[in-house]
Amino acid sequence: MSSGPGTPSVPAVLEAPPDTTGRSNEGATALPGAAPAPGGSSAVSSEASRVSTFRSLRVRNYRLFFVGQVVSNIGTWMQRIAQDWLVLSLTGSSTTVGVTMALQFLPMLLFGLYGGVLVDRFPKRRLLFVTQTSMAVTGLALAALTISGHVQVWHVYVAAFAVGMATVVDNPARQSFVSEMVGPDQLQNAVSLNSANFQSARLVGPAVAGVLITTVGTGWAFLYNGLSFVAPIVGLLLMRSSDLHPVRRAPRAKGQLREGLRYVAGRPELLWPIVLVGFIGTFGFNFPVWLSAYADDVFHADAGAYSLFNTLMAVGSVSGALLAARRGTARLHVLIGGALAFGLLEIVAALAPAYWIFALLMVPIGMFGLTVNVTVNTALQMNTDPVMRGRVMALYMMVFLGGTPLGAPIAGWVTDAYGARVGFAAGGVVATVAAVTVGLVLVRAGGMRLSVGWNHGHPRVRVISRERAEEKESVAV
Repeated sequence: MSSGPGTPSVPAVLEAPPDTTGRSNEGATALPGAAPAPGGSSAVSSEASRVSTFRSLRVRNYRLFFVGQVVSNIGTWMQRIAQDWLVLSLTGSSTTVGVTMALQFLPMLLFGLYGGVLVDRFPKRRLLFVTQTSMAVTGLALAALTISGHVQVWHVYVAAFAVGMATVVDNPARQSFVSEMVGPDQLQNAVSLNSANFQSARLVGPAVAGVLITTVGTGWAFLYNGLSFVAPIVGLLLMRSSDLHPVRRAPRAKGQLREGLRYVAGRPELLWPIVLVGFIGTFGFNFPVWLSAYADDVFHADAGAYSLFNTLMAVGSVSGALLAARRGTARLHVLIGGALAFGLLEIVAALAPAYWIFALLMVPIGMFGLTVNVTVNTALQMNTDPVMRGRVMALYMMVFLGGTPLGAPIAGWVTDAYGARVGFAAGGVVATVAAVTVGLVLVRAGGMRLSVGWNHGHPRVRVISRERAEEKESVAV
């Protein structure tokens, strides 16, 4: 969406590739390599579209997708809780819980980029039907084994690995299919609502799972998850193909994986946001390590405190997603500002002297962390040629999800060796340094300059194009 010529705002991190709409957008300044943004709408209609937080739900296909995800995401969170509890009950070992998590994330680390190649070759709607069906079968099989009393820990290992293999294709397909449902104008809104959907399920799913586990048993949580996939599958079947935004698919050819990596490496507006998410995801999102340590070692509280911290962070994440849904585009200052605020707030929270101060800080930390994820997600999709979108989104998901198994042991070691406050602060420092470094790189790559001035008696710091800065200097002379 264009902000119009002469706007004082920072250039958009994302602009839609020209082959998605074939329309031009004069006046919007893009980072190097970014294609022109989609136009075709007046400034009045652009402003009107910003008013509704839920505007992308007006699109029938996306509405079907969203409702299906509401049901399925609750089941996903229920299975996460039930799976960990079942493994712990069968073995009494926390190590086996870690092994289960590793098996679920390992396929994304090993095969994530290959999943992106498949997504670019085949229709995403068809791929989603296959992946959602396979995850439903896995959940139902685990439910049958658990309810019948025949489940063994290796069954859970196999199920976790099977879900991980399906996720290799499901994640990039689901992420990139959003643009085909809503088009470029509504993309950020739809991506933000997806995040709000997932985080809202994070508030409901674990609570429902806890009730089922304590009342009727773990297997019934698996049963709900397996049946919950009926909703997104039916939604996919009911979609109108004629309402989708068609994209060109990549033909089968050799070297497509390397082609995707070269494509990202040659475009700073894609490469550096992925680098930023990689650092923040690896070193700044190790909350299970830090929050449990704060609840136990710093504030000497019980498991209720750990649950409260996570709940407040989820509330912040939902708020951040809804705020992002109101924005029309993903901007450079939103991405860098959100990442910087996230890192600084982690440092402040690490030094919080009181329990209630620490707990309240979880809300803005969750909000800014979600803002970074939504902005990068949208930026990558809008700046990527549709024929490459599956591979780019696969790389993004691999970096973001794959960083946690690598960063968590480091965060755990620092926390054990030097204390929870040092461990949490170290994560915040890494996130802050990454935000500043990537921000400077993107500003320099875009030919931008820092402008310091006054606006109605108040100081104002902003980033503007180098050409505009020179114009202002010449006028002043």
